[in-house]
Amino acid sequence: MTILQRAQLAILSVLSLSELANSHCTSPPPPPACKTYPGSSDWPSNHAWSKFNETLGGKLIRPVPPGAVCHPDQTDYDDARCSNVAKAWKTYDFHASNPVSVMTDQFANFTCLPDKATPCSPAGYPAYVVNATSAEDVKNAVDFARTHKVLINVKSTGHDYIGRSNAPGTLSIWTRYLNGMLYHAGQFRLEGSGRIIAGNAATVGAGTHVGDIYNFTDVYNQTIVGGGAKTVSVGGYVTGGGHSILAPRYGLAADNVLQIQVVTPDGRIRDVNEDRDGDLFWALRGGGGSTFGVITSMTLKTHASPRITAVEFAMDAHASDPQLREYIGYVSSQATHLMNAGLSGYTFLSNSMPSFASGTATSGSNDTIAAIAGSLILQDQTAQDALRILRPLNETLHQRWKGRANIRVATTEYTSFAAWFNTHHDQGTAGGSFWLVSRLIPEDKLTGSEQELGEALWSALQSIGSVQFFLVGGKGVQAAKPGVNAVNPAWRKAYVHALAARGFQPFNETASREAVKTLDESFEALRALTPDSGAYINEALPFERNWQETFWGANYERLLQIKRHIDPEDVLWCAPCVGIDCQRSVFRENDVVCIVHETNYELTKIVKSHHGIFNHLLARVTANIKPCKIQSARIRSSFRHRSKDAAGSGAYRLHYRRITIRNSDLSFRAASPLCIGTMTPWAMV
Repeated sequence: MTILQRAQLAILSVLSLSELANSHCTSPPPPPACKTYPGSSDWPSNHAWSKFNETLGGKLIRPVPPGAVCHPDQTDYDDARCSNVAKAWKTYDFHASNPVSVMTDQFANFTCLPDKATPCSPAGYPAYVVNATSAEDVKNAVDFARTHKVLINVKSTGHDYIGRSNAPGTLSIWTRYLNGMLYHAGQFRLEGSGRIIAGNAATVGAGTHVGDIYNFTDVYNQTIVGGGAKTVSVGGYVTGGGHSILAPRYGLAADNVLQIQVVTPDGRIRDVNEDRDGDLFWALRGGGGSTFGVITSMTLKTHASPRITAVEFAMDAHASDPQLREYIGYVSSQATHLMNAGLSGYTFLSNSMPSFASGTATSGSNDTIAAIAGSLILQDQTAQDALRILRPLNETLHQRWKGRANIRVATTEYTSFAAWFNTHHDQGTAGGSFWLVSRLIPEDKLTGSEQELGEALWSALQSIGSVQFFLVGGKGVQAAKPGVNAVNPAWRKAYVHALAARGFQPFNETASREAVKTLDESFEALRALTPDSGAYINEALPFERNWQETFWGANYERLLQIKRHIDPEDVLWCAPCVGIDCQRSVFRENDVVCIVHETNYELTKIVKSHHGIFNHLLARVTANIKPCKIQSARIRSSFRHRSKDAAGSGAYRLHYRRITIRNSDLSFRAASPLCIGTMTPWAMV
C-alpha cells in the first residue's frame, strides 16, 4: 500500500473525518478538478508524452521497477544482477540513485521487491519521471502536469519516512541532480530588494546531499545546519523544519535559510525571501514538502566549523531493578543540563536488551539490562570538558543506585564538523518496512517531575522496548525569531525529539496495522505528558490524530490560507499535508482513489431498522462525483431518532452530519485516479 493510500486510509480508518479539523476549511473549495491516471481516456497520448520529452531535451524517463532484474516475467530480468541489487537494496545510496526507488518498501506497496518469490509490477511507482537538472525542467514538468491534470510527486533521494516521495501513476519530478553548490563569502544579496545579508552562505540545489554540502563548506572552514544521514537532501529536509545535531547552537535548518528558488503550481520560477513573496517563503520553511511548490535551490547560512569532541556513552542497570522507572526518569531529566552545557546528539532508551559487556558490576554476559546510550558531540570543547559535564550525573547515579547503575564514556576529538560527520554519520540500512511515531518534549516536562517523565517513558518502553531520545532542540532552536517561519511552534519549547519505530513484514497488512496501533498507543502517555506540544513532520506517524495541531500547531490556519492562494487547483497533493483536511477520500474495489472537498450536509431517510443502516450499500452515492465509484462501503456516523414515520411502521428518520465512508475492504493494490471536486448531498437508495 502506498503512502497516498495509507494517509487517506488513516483519514478514513484511523481517524474519523468528523474529527478532522473541518473548522480549518473556511475558504470555498476549489472547482472540481479530476486527476487523470494511466489507462483512462484522458491520460496524455503517447504523442503528448513524446513532445513533452522533446521539450525536456530527452530527460523524461519511463521508469522500470528497481527490483525487476530479479523477476523472470519482467523484460529487465537479469539473474546475474539480481544478487547485487538485493544487496544494494539495503543501502541508502541505491535508492537515492534510482529515479523511483524509496528507502522504505511499503511506500511502493511492495510491488517489486528484489525477491523472485514475490510479485513484480510497476503499479506502485510513478508512470513517468522527469530527471530535472534545471529549474526550467521543473517548470516544464509542473506546466505539463497542470495542463493534463496528471498527479505530481517529488522525489530527491527517497529518504522520506512518511512516503511523500512516491505515488503510483504520477509524473514524478526527480530533483537528485539539482545538486550545484556555490559559496558566498562575507555576504549574500537577496533577489528583488537587493538587501545585503551579512555573513557567509551557500546556495545549493534542492537535491544536494547534506554529506556533500558538509564536505564542500569544509573547504572554507564552514558548515551548515544539516541532517545526520549523508543522503538527506535539503529540499524535503528544510520544508519539514530540519533538526540537526548543530541545532541546539544554531537553530533548525529552516531557521538558517536566506532564500529559496521554487517553481509554484502556476509554473512560475520564483526566488522568494523575507522581502519578496514573504508568505510563501514563510510557508516553505517548515510547512511541509510537496505542498506549496517544487524547490529547486536554496541559500543557507554557513557557520564556522567547530572542533568536535565525540562522546560515546552507555549507562545501564539490571532490567529487573525495582527502581528502573526512577532511573529512566532521572537520566532523561538531565537532558536539559547536558544540552545547556553544550552536548547534543542522538541517544536511545531501552528497558530490555543484552548487556554491553561481561563481568561488570551491574551486568554479565548473560544478563538483560536496561540501557541509556548514544552518540553526542561537544563543540569547541575538549574531552576533559565532556567528562566534567557528565560528572554530576555519574555521581548522582552512584549515590542513588549505589553501584547498581554504571556509566561508560569514550571520547574522540576531531578538527572539524565534516571530519566528525564522515565517521559518525547515520549508517543504518535501507529497505524493509516500518512506521515511526514521535513527540517533542519541552523543557518544563524534562525539568519537572522525574516520576511523571519516567512513567511516560516507561509506558512507551513497555510496548516497544526502545525509544530514541534526540537532543536536538534547546537554546538555539528557542532563540529563533518568533513566527519567522512555519516550523511547528512546539519546537520553540522543545529540548528533546523522542521517537520510536516498529517494523513489519511485507504483504502483511495485519502486521502493518498492528505496528501502527502499537506505536500510537505506546506514545499516548507522552502525548498526555506534553498536551501542548506536537511532533516533527519529517519523522512521525502519518496517522496522528489531530495531525494539523500535532505537526503545525497554531501555524496551520495561515498555512492553509497560503495553500489555497498559491495552489487553488490542487496541482500538488500529498498526505498528511496542508490542505488535505478540506478533502474527503473514498476508495472503490479496483483501487481508484477519489477525493472531494468536504462540506457539511444533511441527509434524511426512512429505514426500517436503525441497526441495519451501517450495512447499507449506497449504490447511487457517486452520482455527483463521477467518475469515482464505490463498490462497497459502510457508514459510520452518530444519529438520533427523529420520529416514527406517518404510517407508524416503526421506521426511524435519521439525521446525519459529516458522514464518513469507510472502505469495507481495506486491502489495496495501487492507487489510480485522483479526483478533486465539490461534495454535494447524496441520494440514498
